[in-house]
Amino acid sequence: MAVLYDESRRLFKLDTANTTYMIGITEDGYVGHVYYGRRLNRPGGEYLLRAKEYAYILSVNAREKEAFLSSFPFEYPTQWTGDLREGALDVMNEEGQCGCELFYRDYEITAGKPSLEGLPASFAGEGKAAEGVSTLRLTLTDPVLEIDAELIYSVFEKEDVITRSVVIRNNSGKTRILQKVYSASIDMDAGHYEMLSLTGSWARERHIRRRPVGIGKQSVGSIAGKSSHQENPFIALVTPGAGQDTGEVYAMNFVYSGNFTAQVQVSQFDSLRMCMGINAENFSWTLESGDHFTAPEVVMTYSAQGLGQMTRHLHDFYRGHLIRSPYLHKERPILINNWEATYFDFDTEKILSIARKAKESGIEMLVLDDGWFGKRNSDTSSLGDWYVNENKIKGGIAALSDEIHKIGLKFGLWFEPEMISPDSDLYRAHPDWALQLKGRTATMSRQQYVLDLSRQEVRDYAYECVAKILRTAKIDYVKWDMNRELTDIGSAALPASRQQEVFHRYVLGVYEMQERLVTEFPDLLLENCSGGGARFDPGMLYYSPQIWRSDDMDPIERLRIQEGTALVYPLSCMGAHVCCAPNHTTARSVPFETRGHVALSGTFGYELDITQIPEEDLEMIPGQIAEYHRYHGLIAEGDYYRIHSWSGEEPWDVWGSVAKDRSEALYTFVQVLTRPNVRSRRILLPGLEEDTVYRLEGTEECYTGGELAKCGILIPEMRGDALTKLLHFTADTRA
Repeated sequence: MAVLYDESRRLFKLDTANTTYMIGITEDGYVGHVYYGRRLNRPGGEYLLRAKEYAYILSVNAREKEAFLSSFPFEYPTQWTGDLREGALDVMNEEGQCGCELFYRDYEITAGKPSLEGLPASFAGEGKAAEGVSTLRLTLTDPVLEIDAELIYSVFEKEDVITRSVVIRNNSGKTRILQKVYSASIDMDAGHYEMLSLTGSWARERHIRRRPVGIGKQSVGSIAGKSSHQENPFIALVTPGAGQDTGEVYAMNFVYSGNFTAQVQVSQFDSLRMCMGINAENFSWTLESGDHFTAPEVVMTYSAQGLGQMTRHLHDFYRGHLIRSPYLHKERPILINNWEATYFDFDTEKILSIARKAKESGIEMLVLDDGWFGKRNSDTSSLGDWYVNENKIKGGIAALSDEIHKIGLKFGLWFEPEMISPDSDLYRAHPDWALQLKGRTATMSRQQYVLDLSRQEVRDYAYECVAKILRTAKIDYVKWDMNRELTDIGSAALPASRQQEVFHRYVLGVYEMQERLVTEFPDLLLENCSGGGARFDPGMLYYSPQIWRSDDMDPIERLRIQEGTALVYPLSCMGAHVCCAPNHTTARSVPFETRGHVALSGTFGYELDITQIPEEDLEMIPGQIAEYHRYHGLIAEGDYYRIHSWSGEEPWDVWGSVAKDRSEALYTFVQVLTRPNVRSRRILLPGLEEDTVYRLEGTEECYTGGELAKCGILIPEMRGDALTKLLHFTADTRA
């Protein structure tokens, strides 16, 4: 088993294929982090706790306890008893006092992986997938507060991943208030590191940012009620200069879709603390006697061979142990969405005209976006009124769906179940169903409010709005959108003592609704969206196999968005469409071929008025669809290699997907800008077998894998901006 306990050393050793994680226990019962890094064959290193270096030992001398607590490498640190660094747990007692101190109690090692109550979480899987998955439950206790903290570590040997979560139990007979509950924390020597994060804004999400780690706190986070456009729930510590295949990487990713904190802190003693969990701002949770609180899961991985290895660890882990959809290993239907084709201005005939033309081109599904319900002729009304607008859709959604299916296409539908318009029948009937602060005028965004999904009756209403349509019409796909941040965090249904539970209860409510949806409609293809990419996180992947990557479909902007997203998340889960030109967000015009090649590294589809595009573009669609069908399996299941970023010195972008058996590879080259008076570019193409001979599709050119990785290939300068090449190599059976 991958988890061992050496009783003589009081040391837990957690092993993956290439890494070791160790936890030690002092003679006073403190639980400390010993080591995380390259795999060790035998347990050891307990001296790294430095327990005997301190003047304080509880059983002998309590004079310098504060110095000890501020220096000890805690596995799960607490606050207000002496450790002056960021704590992972903050608990208030019945007298309003904060302070917690945890000591080792017991442990349990089991095969497999437990689920987490009410939360998305990774799973062991079945058959061979479940082999090499084991769990350590390490129980710590505070004898004064009479609470237990059960630290849960699950080891995924093959993927080099360890997950962590925490369950806090109140055994006191009194009320305890949780002020902060992080899910994971690691203490180690500071060394020299940079913090890597994914940051941005609407339409430019998940750009890669690196900054040196110095004394004090460096963090990213969200208080938007969702994981946000601005900062993704992912951070990595990397050694300076770490690249795709060199350097050390310690990564954390949060399986949660709400407020979060991801932080690195360097202390006065040159110790480093890396932690992740629910953001403590405007958060508390009341634990009555006998209650428990389950914190969401953190995914951790360590790479000694750069960011590329980290990426492939995470991609394999999410495909194998988090995404549950039956579509995971299937080709997704190639869709056309009417949003940028029509916005709110459409009727049945317009939609059917798009469907007919799409069918002629080989497209497989039509998705009807915003504007089909209530009196929704703009974004100023009707969210919450989920009945069809028959002035637009004659005969209703079921009749339209039937017509679309008769044409030979699947049919999908857009919903925004979490929102409510002030101008809606729902709001007029239930104004208290919106999140709001007593005595204040609620803040609008996109002229809408947020439904209070902490309330069961509101969740039931919102869910039934979606489900009743899916029960009465043939709907193959649902796009679940969420177009604003949470503000005015108040619930009319909760007492004053529980108002700071609203943020977390809201996220739990979203999870409950989506779990009901995929359970009642198991064959439904669900795509999550939040104003584009504001909820692109592992929590959402548990319910939907794909997430809309960004509202900005300009392929040049998408290059940076795609690079950052693919650093952590598999290509198969990235919603990607071929857009109009000029692009509606940036007004940039990019060749149709380039738009197709960039969208190919994703779920692939179209968002344009196919009845109005130039004939030469229309004629390219069948070929693009053929490329999708040809390469989908390789892109969706292969190993991802990031080769060059145009955000660097040179204006081109290169990435690749390599088959697991190394039998083939597809590399995409995008020349973003043309420069005069330059020679061909030499591009190194990693990932293939050293001595195997590969043939470049469409030519008679052959190269060994070693030649491609070390000598590279020459790509001549192309005329014009944003031009692309697909380089498909297959093992040459004639060699």
